[in-house]
Amino acid sequence: MTDNKELLIKWAKAAGIRAAKTAAQTAVALLPTTPVFFGEINWGLIASASLIAAITSMLTSIGGIPEVADGESPIIG
Repeated sequence: MTDNKELLIKWAKAAGIRAAKTAAQTAVALLPTTPVFFGEINWGLIASASLIAAITSMLTSIGGIPEVADGESPIIG
């Protein structure tokens, strides 16, 4: 593999982990603190907000993340 391809794979893994953590944090933040019944929780809203947060995290990571190449993005250059 070339260095750039290895760097891109490393970036994708790190960005994916960040996106998954962001989605989980968003889901937890949207859960009510004292639900009476789990049926009252709007799971569709939680899922869509978590998905948007994960996508936003991936897009933000294009600018670079500290885990890969001293924060430089392999996509931008």
